[in-house]
Amino acid sequence: MTPGRRYGRALPVLLGALLASTACGPVADRKPQDLRVGYDSLDGTLAVWPPRGDLSGDATATAAVTSAVRGWRSPADDRVHLPSSGILFSGRVDGAPVALVAADVPGESASWLLQLTRDGDRYAVTRATEYTDPGYLVYSDVLPVQTTGGRRYLVSARVQTLLGPEDRRLAIADGLSAPVDVPACTAVGVTATLRTTESLPRGRAADRLLDLGTGTVDPRYPLVRDESGTGRRALTGLDTCVLAGDRGPFGSIPRRIGDRDAPRSVPTSWPMAKLTVRSLGEVALGGGAAAELQQLNWDTDAGAMTAVVYRPADGSTPVVSPADRATPLQAYELPVPGQPLVVLSWRPTRDSSLSVPPGTPLLVERPGLAVVPSPSRSQTYSLANTDKTHYRSVKPR
Repeated sequence: MTPGRRYGRALPVLLGALLASTACGPVADRKPQDLRVGYDSLDGTLAVWPPRGDLSGDATATAAVTSAVRGWRSPADDRVHLPSSGILFSGRVDGAPVALVAADVPGESASWLLQLTRDGDRYAVTRATEYTDPGYLVYSDVLPVQTTGGRRYLVSARVQTLLGPEDRRLAIADGLSAPVDVPACTAVGVTATLRTTESLPRGRAADRLLDLGTGTVDPRYPLVRDESGTGRRALTGLDTCVLAGDRGPFGSIPRRIGDRDAPRSVPTSWPMAKLTVRSLGEVALGGGAAAELQQLNWDTDAGAMTAVVYRPADGSTPVVSPADRATPLQAYELPVPGQPLVVLSWRPTRDSSLSVPPGTPLLVERPGLAVVPSPSRSQTYSLANTDKTHYRSVKPR
């Protein structure tokens, strides 16, 4: 999940044959059924993903990587389409052979970043993250790699410089950055400077991403686009492992494949881009100190999602709700310890009117916001506008 720009989408189709005949194409003696080494994408005359790594020209390594990728299956049991996939890196990292493959899995209309390590004479897929943007993984410029030495990033040929956490410049060799200490459950910024190319005639001084932390588990993709920098502020002080949990904003809406949930796949609520936060105001519950209530917003491949964050005034651990799809009346279940709540939020107008079941205590009531105790049985709330009434039901957990 980090969404990339579409640079010259027709180029791989129109110019793929050209790369195959150059040094940036597949290794000369690979077998026709082997994965290509590098990827057939151009930005003008620049090969965006040329072969990288000291084993990229090793036909035996290429065949072994291909065999492992051919045997791998996605959580939906789909296989990789080898002709439209490619080995982006094949070389020794921290003394051990590592391969990175951009894998096209047509059945899911998405791409997978497969990380393979060698075990004896064979390679095995040790990490597999799904890039849920319905584009192509290779149109990103920074890809995450997890090694024994720490987090690294594989960068495209468009990248001039790369800044890691605390805006420290990372050394890059053969497309792979030096290791960097990324926390397990804290979001950190990663910023690339992109060189001038045909698709970027002025280059790009700050191509911003958020790394959600090394605790992000497969198949969740840990990089999120953060073009405006709002995502870093939105996630300040939040535990990204909690956000990614089954009841957290990013992990709470499971993906459905066919007519059933697919818990081994990336959640539908997993973020891709445009993480922002807005304040819903302060709330004081039960005569206690006021806490700030915020609304998180982000984009997924299934559309916009939202959640609420309750930040206690004493600086104690924030509380987050599961995700809710963006609708005119938002309903969030907020598990405040000892006092579980339902937060109702909407964009108020002169004609909008909220209705709650008779006898429901309104702990907070103001335009655009209402907070009520979590119900002991299913309850329905409604928002009436001039032309339509919107209903939301909440069931006790």
